[in-house]
Amino acid sequence: MNREALILKWLNNDLNDQEFEAFKALEDYDDLVKLHTNLQHFKADNYDTSTELENVLSTIKSTGAPKNNWLKPLLRVAAVLAICFSVYYYTTTLNTTVTTQLAQKTTVELPDASTVSLNAKSLLAYNKNDWKKERDVNLQGEAFFKVAKGSSFNVKTTSGTVTVYGTQFNVKQRDNYFEVICYEGLVGVTYNANETKLTPGDSFLVIDGKIIAKEKEHRSTPSWLNNESDFKSVPFKQVVAEFERQYNVEVTLMNVDATQLFTGSFTHDNLDVALKSIALPLQVTYSKQNNTIILKRE
Repeated sequence: MNREALILKWLNNDLNDQEFEAFKALEDYDDLVKLHTNLQHFKADNYDTSTELENVLSTIKSTGAPKNNWLKPLLRVAAVLAICFSVYYYTTTLNTTVTTQLAQKTTVELPDASTVSLNAKSLLAYNKNDWKKERDVNLQGEAFFKVAKGSSFNVKTTSGTVTVYGTQFNVKQRDNYFEVICYEGLVGVTYNANETKLTPGDSFLVIDGKIIAKEKEHRSTPSWLNNESDFKSVPFKQVVAEFERQYNVEVTLMNVDATQLFTGSFTHDNLDVALKSIALPLQVTYSKQNNTIILKRE
């Protein structure tokens, strides 16, 4: 994908994980991010651009013979008006974007004092200027939400939309994996145009396009907030992908079935202990080569 297309998709918060990595590799990535940040504080004066442009064009037409004396200044005015309008439109429609890198977590406070905890390799985007009218956020990755009381609150992902009627829930949207867990209140999950209501302890899980039934959730918060990833009958490839995100490593499987179901957990703060936690249940060996982990079945 070319540079212009990447930037456009970035501005629209439409980058997938692979495209986001390509965007970060652009030479002017830092400049683009600085421009994005600085423009948040810019606010143009109110004016009617259509009226101003009409006035400029009318003046140009009425100048008659001495065009050279008036044309250049008027064109400068028109250019300034166009730039101001563009900046004003851009800043009032621009989203605030928060991202986490591999092995990183962060917590974000939204304009209404709602909080969002982002897991590793995730992206959250929202519009501060429209927040009083629409409490909408876009999510790529995984996040735990504590939503303040107020109007409807929507979490939009590429897999489905989560509408909040309560206050605490977790959303995980990864490649071929979409999960919502309600911890408090009431949550509505819209998937393939059908809405499912979740009460505390209920989950909605889709893996590889198939809806999976889950047991009741008894925790009060997701395990990853306590630096641990927990899995119940999940394809091993999902476990490996989460391991890579939490430890910023690459895992290579040798003679290991990535589709087999895994039940267990691993910690986020001790690589060796975590490796044993995912290797021993499957009776596979592991080795480390620089930033690569090899899991092998003999």
